[in-house]
Amino acid sequence: MIFSGEFHPFRLPVPDLWLDVFQKIKAMGFTGVSFYVDWGLVEGNPGHVVRDGIWSLDKFFQAATEAGIYLIARPGPYINAETTAGGIPGWVLRMNATVRSDDPEYLNATSNYMSTLGSIIEKAQITHGGPVILVQPENEFTTWPGVTDFPSQMNKEYMADVENQLLDAGITVPLIVNDNEVEGYWAPGSGLGAVDIYGIDAYPMRYDCELIQSNIAINEDYRGANYAVKGANPSVWPTYKFPHNWQTLHEQQSPTTPFAIAEFQGGSGEGWGGVLEEMCGELLNEEAVRVVYKNNYSFGVKIFNIYMTYGGTNWGNLGYMNGYTSYDYGAAITEERGIWREKFSEEKLEANFLKVSPAYLTATPGIGVNGSYGAPASIAVTPLLGNGTHTNFYVVRQADFSSTDNTQYTINLPTSIGNVTIPQLGGSLTLYGRDSKFHVTDYDLGGINLIYSSAEILTWARGAGSTRVLILYGGAGERHEFALARHLGNPTVTEGSGISIKQKGSTSVIQWEVKPDRRIVRIGDLEVYLLWRNDAYNYWPLEVTAAEPIGNFSSPSKELILVKAGYLMRSASLCGENICLTGDVNATTEVELISSPAKNVRGILFNGEKLKTSTTGTKTLSATVDYNPPRLDIPVLEDLSWKYLDTLPEIATSYDDSRWINCSKTSTNNPRELSTPTNLYAMDYGFHTGSLIYRGHFTANGQESNLWLNVSGGTGFSHSVWLNDMFLGSWTGSSANSTVIQDIPITEDLAIGRSYVLTILIDNMGQDEEAPGTDVIKFPKGILNYELSGHDQSDITWKVTGNLGGEQYQDLIRGPLNEGSMYAERQGYHYPKPPNADWKVSNPVKTGLAAPGVGFYTTSFKLEIPDGWDVPMSFVFNSSANTHNVQGGPNYRCQLFVNGYQFGKYINNLGPQTSYPVPEGILNYSGTNYVAITLWAQDAEGAQLGGFSLVPTAVIRSGYSKPGLAPQPSWTRRPGAY
Repeated sequence: MIFSGEFHPFRLPVPDLWLDVFQKIKAMGFTGVSFYVDWGLVEGNPGHVVRDGIWSLDKFFQAATEAGIYLIARPGPYINAETTAGGIPGWVLRMNATVRSDDPEYLNATSNYMSTLGSIIEKAQITHGGPVILVQPENEFTTWPGVTDFPSQMNKEYMADVENQLLDAGITVPLIVNDNEVEGYWAPGSGLGAVDIYGIDAYPMRYDCELIQSNIAINEDYRGANYAVKGANPSVWPTYKFPHNWQTLHEQQSPTTPFAIAEFQGGSGEGWGGVLEEMCGELLNEEAVRVVYKNNYSFGVKIFNIYMTYGGTNWGNLGYMNGYTSYDYGAAITEERGIWREKFSEEKLEANFLKVSPAYLTATPGIGVNGSYGAPASIAVTPLLGNGTHTNFYVVRQADFSSTDNTQYTINLPTSIGNVTIPQLGGSLTLYGRDSKFHVTDYDLGGINLIYSSAEILTWARGAGSTRVLILYGGAGERHEFALARHLGNPTVTEGSGISIKQKGSTSVIQWEVKPDRRIVRIGDLEVYLLWRNDAYNYWPLEVTAAEPIGNFSSPSKELILVKAGYLMRSASLCGENICLTGDVNATTEVELISSPAKNVRGILFNGEKLKTSTTGTKTLSATVDYNPPRLDIPVLEDLSWKYLDTLPEIATSYDDSRWINCSKTSTNNPRELSTPTNLYAMDYGFHTGSLIYRGHFTANGQESNLWLNVSGGTGFSHSVWLNDMFLGSWTGSSANSTVIQDIPITEDLAIGRSYVLTILIDNMGQDEEAPGTDVIKFPKGILNYELSGHDQSDITWKVTGNLGGEQYQDLIRGPLNEGSMYAERQGYHYPKPPNADWKVSNPVKTGLAAPGVGFYTTSFKLEIPDGWDVPMSFVFNSSANTHNVQGGPNYRCQLFVNGYQFGKYINNLGPQTSYPVPEGILNYSGTNYVAITLWAQDAEGAQLGGFSLVPTAVIRSGYSKPGLAPQPSWTRRPGAY
């Protein structure tokens, strides 16, 4: 079974940490990872596809191979993924061509990227010994507004063109799609554009941890009133999207292919002014994993990908306008690479069960029926019946899947000894609210038949000789029962108490009530562990490396080492008479070797250290891993010496903007027609990221009493306006506005005949995403319209700047989106070692700005984190705002740069994010770090930070491979900087 998790390397720009994430996904029992490539990040400059450094897929493939993870490659060219423009480069947006269509201009634009990526992926296919087993062309290409017979012929031709680009590059592994309409689009046999494997795409829990916003038309000038805003409600489960008939639809739509869910909800994203992503983890928590994921298994899914499993960070402006810096997503692995969410452990239980249950892959899914198999009507039972095997699976859930009721039930199941009503030894089973279970009958334990079990299986393994170990678990207080043939031997309890054992005919029946203390029962060569679910979380099935070509990749033939430990076990191997383990602990931890295929194991090594072992009462080998965290010398950032530079010199009357771009275009290819004499759309001048600055020159005639602006910046954007050095005001942002119309009074009389300059600083939050054929992602950023009282529009001549060089961006290391228009960014002062010796000493927390404007603050500090310790850290802004949908507090916003990488956009009056994880490798854990902040004060009284600190979020003794630094070139004078 391909059980995979979504992980985007571009959201963790430290290649040496990719192995860490792969190992954690592998430890969950997953066999694969699905990943996107963001075209806009690697070909921000047309014709130049970057392939090295943090963008190197070769390193990604190497890490996947080392961990033993198969890959599903999704190069696009459109990816969605909550990235700006869905991964379409900015230079493509200004073309006179509909994106995601068979327009020759658009297809020609994609050709260099697709041929380059195709050739990279081609070399990594499994047919060449690499990890890539599937490739997905395009993404969710299944809706086209206004087209009732989608896919129309034009769209079929486009899909076929994208597929042919991959085939021409040498892709021979199967092509797969993700149909988010579940309509059979592109299934084999559907004609032009059909792929090898049809997959669907679904988010049944929806997105109610965030603000839900309505779509707007591309050519509208819209305000907050056009948006429908709904509050966060992560504890409410929607019912209208819960799937009931996917197995039936699959048989109708694609009967010749395995049922594949190419993208299934693993959390949710978040937006400006919304809630923290931790609430998205609550929306799709461990309870939802038990219910909606097991519902998927009841349909017989064979390829199952969870989006996201590790989300990472929208660093460097790569996110779309409705998402803030964090892309944690509420995923099983947190943005800090932490695995402390319970859903991580729940997914681990499920994936490991399916990994050792090959009969599941050939079972025929039935239809779930309420009240079937003797269960009450409030319970639905869905069978998966053996097809060539004797094993049957039964998925049991509440008929109302969102119910919180606790239901007592019995169930009558057919087995090899006849129909059996379970439990046989009295009492009833319990199904708690928001829970689902797998019951099995005639389950093969490598030659031993488990006649039935109401308790769920974590895993089973062959030990040395003829022994077997089976691990069963249940929820606290539940009654469970299993049965085995009597000829296997008399069951004996070797650990624990409170177990009922009775002989019924030819079977031995064992019943118990789940409690925190484990119980162990031995029947002949079979040892059965009876666990509380929360204790089962601490058991790790680890695959033993096999001979090539299998290596570390999962295979049904793999031998398992079973270990009870704590926080994380990464890998296990046989080292002579020892078991060599790698793993992580966050407390002093007992490590117990439950099962090994090797005889006479005498010792345990943990991360290379030989542990002192002892033998337990059940003859297992046990040892203790000590946890003695080091003293960490973390600097107090507020007390460091900070240097300050005014980074809005543009408002000075003496400022020279002669090297800026003149806004002289009089036309546009954009679907939104111009409302101004000359084109003021930033994208048409090559600026697609970060902030934008416009300067409008005019000669005063004495009638200037009002400035009217229509400004576009994306959801949560803001802008500030100056007339020469006189502050006129700000739009401070809203979670509901992507554009705003603003009337700004000019209260001072201007000198007739004198030249004046309007300076408008705009925060560009990124482009929106795209529905096929709408070109909504082209909606322009910048000034949409303007009026200055007493003047014709043509009286004002405009200039614009953004990131230095625009599409010919300067920083090939950090990519095309990392920088914006601010003076310090254009000069590269956010890099390490800026030339700040003569800058003013000023502290952004203790002093800040006394007037509206933008200050640039830099400091440096050293870290010395001992080897062997993984210490994720976050930069924390102390907000004075109520960050749950209520605006308030001083109006300022910041950018955080760490060693040149923009790793945070903080909005004090909107939130919600205040804590910004920065990974090791961006942070130098063994040397000097350079931190810079832009502080944009938007109120007349200026602003200062409410607080700023560096906080370790965990201290973990780790077996990870300590990462080297991502490339961090230092400051040098930039040619052409202005």
